Amino acid sequence: MNIVIWDIETDSSNTFFGTIIEIGGILLNDNFQELDKLNIRCRLPEGVVPQAGALLVNQSSISMLTQANYSHYQMLQEVETVFKKWSPAIFLGYSNINFDDEMLRKEFFKGLRYPYLTNTNGNKRQDGLNIVRAAFAVNNKIFKTELNEKGNALMKLESLARMNGINTKGAHNALFDANLTKLILEKIYKEQNVTWKSSMLTGSREEVERFAKDEIMFTLNEYFYGKSKLYLVAPLHTEHMLHPVYKWVQSFDLRFDPELYFKMPLTELKIEMQKTPKFLRTIRSNKAPVLLHSNYGSKAEPYNTLSKEKLLKRAKLIKNNKEFCNKVSLALREIAEEKKDTSDQSDITPEESIYSKFVDSKENIKMEKWHNATWEEKVILLDKFEDSRLIDFGKKIIYQEAPQVLPKSIYNEVKRGIAKRILSTNKEKWTTCSDFYSECDHFREKFSNENNEEKLSFLSEINKFVESIEKKYENA
Repeated sequence: MNIVIWDIETDSSNTFFGTIIEIGGILLNDNFQELDKLNIRCRLPEGVVPQAGALLVNQSSISMLTQANYSHYQMLQEVETVFKKWSPAIFLGYSNINFDDEMLRKEFFKGLRYPYLTNTNGNKRQDGLNIVRAAFAVNNKIFKTELNEKGNALMKLESLARMNGINTKGAHNALFDANLTKLILEKIYKEQNVTWKSSMLTGSREEVERFAKDEIMFTLNEYFYGKSKLYLVAPLHTEHMLHPVYKWVQSFDLRFDPELYFKMPLTELKIEMQKTPKFLRTIRSNKAPVLLHSNYGSKAEPYNTLSKEKLLKRAKLIKNNKEFCNKVSLALREIAEEKKDTSDQSDITPEESIYSKFVDSKENIKMEKWHNATWEEKVILLDKFEDSRLIDFGKKIIYQEAPQVLPKSIYNEVKRGIAKRILSTNKEKWTTCSDFYSECDHFREKFSNENNEEKLSFLSEINKFVESIEKKYENA
C-alpha cells in the first residue's frame, strides 16, 4: 500500500481556531520509492489574527502570508484533490495524529469538506513519532539522541534528524519537514523492518480490533513522562474487549495478578481501576497505536522477572473470564458517565463541535455541489444546508474569498462577527489582537535582551500587519 508522508505549518497551535498556511507531502510506494510531491502555501484568510510565536517558528513573513499564489480556500481544494488522487494510502506525519490530522480535519469541517479523508474510503493513518518511539523502545541504539534536563531521550524531529547526520537547515518548512520524517522512518524501514511492518498493520480502528481479537497477549508501546515503554498486555474477553462508550480496546497489564481482581465487587473494582500504575490499559484504536509481538514485552522490565508460563496463564485467565470482563465494562461505563455529567458543554462554539455533533451524511452531496458552483451560486445554495453551522461557515468563506457577491446584510453580519471576536479584550479560545500584542511584547523583550535585530525586525513587521487588521475592524 502506498504511503503519504505529510506535514503542515500553521498560524496557531490551536487546532480548533488555527489556520493551515502551508502543506507539504510526499507519496511513496511500500518500498520507500518516491512517486509524487505536494508543496503548497496560501495567504492568511481575511480577518484572522495569527500567533506571533507560530510565525516565529515557521518563519512566515507578512509577504508570504499576503502574497502567496493560493488563497486558503484554494489551498484546501488542491490538498483535497491531491490526497484523493493519492488514495488509498497510509497517511502519516510526525506527531500528526494529535496535531496535523486534527488541524486538517477541522479546517475541512469549517471549509465545508468531508473531514475524515485520511482514514476512510480505504485510507489508513499512522504517526511517525509513534513508530520512532516504538523502534527506540525495542532498541535504543537505532538512533543517536540528545538528552533533556531529566536525562531522557529527545524525540523532536529536528533534533533527531540532526543527531543522525541529516541536514536540518530548512526545518519548519512543510515539505522539508515531511522529507526529514521520510529519512528518519526510512532508517527504521531498513534497520528494524519488523517494527516498521508491525506499525503498518494498525492504521485503522478495524485493524487494531482484529489484531487484539486474534492474540492471547501482545506488546503495547506507550510514552509516559519522557520515556518510551513496552507493556505486555492481554486483551479482555472478545465480547467485552471494547470500551462501552469510546470503543477503544481494553487490555490487562500482565505485571499484575488478575486473580486478585476477579472477586472484587463493582464499587471496589472502579476504585482500583483508577489507581496508578493501572492494571487496565486502554489502546486507542483510532490513534494508530504500535502493537508488537509478545516477545518484546516479555523481555522488558518488570515482565522479564516472570516466567513465560505464568504470563501466558494470566493472559488466558483474562481472555477467558467473560464475567470479570463484563464487570470491567460496566465500571468503565459508569466512570465515563460520571465524567460526562461533570463536563460543561454549554459554551462550545461551532468550530469546536466537529465531534460533539457530526454532520449528517446527506449534507455531503450538498457540500460537493456547493464547491462546484460559482460564487454567486454559492450564496443561493447556502439555504440548501440544514446544518446551521455549515451555513455560517459558508458565509465566512464567501466573505473571505468573494465578498463582492454577498448581500450587504450578510457581509455586515460576517464582518461584525469577526470584529467581535478579534477585538475582544476578554480571555478567549481564539487569538485576539490583544493576545497578539501581549505575545509580541513578550518576544520583543526576549529578543531585545539577546540583541537579536533580525527577530525584532520580524516582530515589528507582523505587529504592523495585525494593527492594520485591527484598524479595519474597529468600525465594523
